Amino acid sequence: MTIGQPTHEAPQQWTAMPFPATKTCLADKPWLLALVLVIATFAAYQPMWHAGFIWDDDILIIDNPLIKTSDGLRRLWVTTESQNYYPLTWSLCWLEWRLWGKNAAGYHVANVLLHAVNAVLVWMVLRRLKIPGAWLAGLVFAIHPVNVATVAWITEQKNTLSMLFYLVAIRLYLRFDEKGGWRWYGLSLGAFLLALFSKTAVVMLPVVLLGCVWWCRGRLRWRDLLRSIPFFVLSAIMGLVTIWFEYNRDLGGHPTRTDGFPSHLALAGRAPWFYLCKAFLPFNLNMIYPKWEINPSSWISYLPGMALVGCLTIFWWKRRAWGRPLLFALGYFVVMFFPVLGFFDQGFYEHSLVADHWQYYSIVGAIALVVGAATTIGRRADRLGRSLGVVVVLAVLVMLGMATWTRAGVYARAETLWRDTLAKNPNAWMAHNNLGPILQRSGNVSEAIAQYEQALRIEPDYAEAHNNFGTALTRSGRITEAVAHFEQALRINPDYAEAHYNLGLALVEQGRLREAMEHWERALQINPDFAEAHYNLGLALVEQGRLREAMEHWEQALQINPDFAEAHYNLGYALEQAGKRDEAIGHYEQALRIKPDYTQAQSNLARARSVQ
Repeated sequence: MTIGQPTHEAPQQWTAMPFPATKTCLADKPWLLALVLVIATFAAYQPMWHAGFIWDDDILIIDNPLIKTSDGLRRLWVTTESQNYYPLTWSLCWLEWRLWGKNAAGYHVANVLLHAVNAVLVWMVLRRLKIPGAWLAGLVFAIHPVNVATVAWITEQKNTLSMLFYLVAIRLYLRFDEKGGWRWYGLSLGAFLLALFSKTAVVMLPVVLLGCVWWCRGRLRWRDLLRSIPFFVLSAIMGLVTIWFEYNRDLGGHPTRTDGFPSHLALAGRAPWFYLCKAFLPFNLNMIYPKWEINPSSWISYLPGMALVGCLTIFWWKRRAWGRPLLFALGYFVVMFFPVLGFFDQGFYEHSLVADHWQYYSIVGAIALVVGAATTIGRRADRLGRSLGVVVVLAVLVMLGMATWTRAGVYARAETLWRDTLAKNPNAWMAHNNLGPILQRSGNVSEAIAQYEQALRIEPDYAEAHNNFGTALTRSGRITEAVAHFEQALRINPDYAEAHYNLGLALVEQGRLREAMEHWERALQINPDFAEAHYNLGLALVEQGRLREAMEHWEQALQINPDFAEAHYNLGYALEQAGKRDEAIGHYEQALRIKPDYTQAQSNLARARSVQ
């Protein structure tokens, strides 16, 4: 992009041409075209209607005290308690929890709907940019299998929500740039802020806006740069906030990548080619790809980056001819990947250096390029060529739709997801560890133990696997071995609250109640919102005759998790012993509302009512 005089050498192969008469009818009914996009999206994601929660859905949403508590909204917006500062996304989750609770279907419908709306917005933005085949590009975006990693994973609602406001911001800015009206500029800036509050992966929007202006007019003016400054300021502020949260909250002050800048630079050159391959040939998609080994001392590691720079240089050189669409599309593709090219550390790098869900924003550039070129070629072809082109397009759409439907089926259940991951990447130690609890809950404890052993064979210092291994051994009655694994988990990560809690349970089995209490107290120091630790510490205090302190812990457990049936029951029993029968009845009733087959609560409630 340069500041200078406009060029009048717009490439003829990208010149918008009028639709044939048969298409004009549909063009006059944009609502119908939008409806088709929505219907196609819902059809491709049909397996999600019966899908469950996967990976960190339960940790970040279902069991997240900030989502479940009444003052969660305030804490999400004005405190640093959350893992990431995405307050708008977490606010939506806060609302959804009150609508759907533990019903995964509601969350999935909401995320698919957001994706469908995004497909419509992709069409609208590309149409505003006069990209040929804009509607078809929106359809390909809607049913492209790479996007399943975002749409079928509830936690990645931050992608779909931020994408919505990101596209709205572009659409509003283009309207402002074309027709004027500072209200459109202000609305675009506001939409961008909402996008940042949803997920800061959209920080590169200011660069994208400048690229769109260049595409539309063939040049950039000084006032375009000045108008972009507020957008860059918002990007800088929210980018720094995200880096702080990532390092201090998500990574706990321990960086994932300790290699130097040369290694990061080599990754930045290699990753875009990987993503382009997955965009054009979406085969063997995986939740966790094998982690690349990058040798920064070898010049070969930098060849992909050099090739990328070389391509962009050639396209820039030919920007007044055939290179213009290639420069715009590939430039957008690379620019939107900048936050995940390896220059900024993040937790997922522990498992893989690339991920399908990171491509959600960038893939629009690749799709627009291919669809735009195909549409232009089709319009120039003769009747036979156009007919053949229609057949090819329909075949590609059917294949993409079926691939998305199949991939969504893999994501529908956590077990199928992790088995699929391990079939393609047997060394994905995290997948071994995540498959273990699923097998454990279904009664396959021995198979779960085998998964934990495999995870630890690959990654011996994996604290979570040691913790999960310990829970499986405890369930098998192998308490001494379980204690050893819990202690090993705590040697690796002394601030692992769950390991302290589980070690306490194992110590109780060995009759070491006082030591167990120390670990539960330590768990609460690390995580004051640990409802189960409050509950068990209350039980231990009762054993020591400290009923008043026990009641305080059960009350705190219920403040964190109002649906904790056992805490309601025990608090009710304690209140009944203290002569507060009416309050006790209320807690017994709450316990039965949550757990109707709770026989002890039924018995105590009947007794308390009979005394009244």
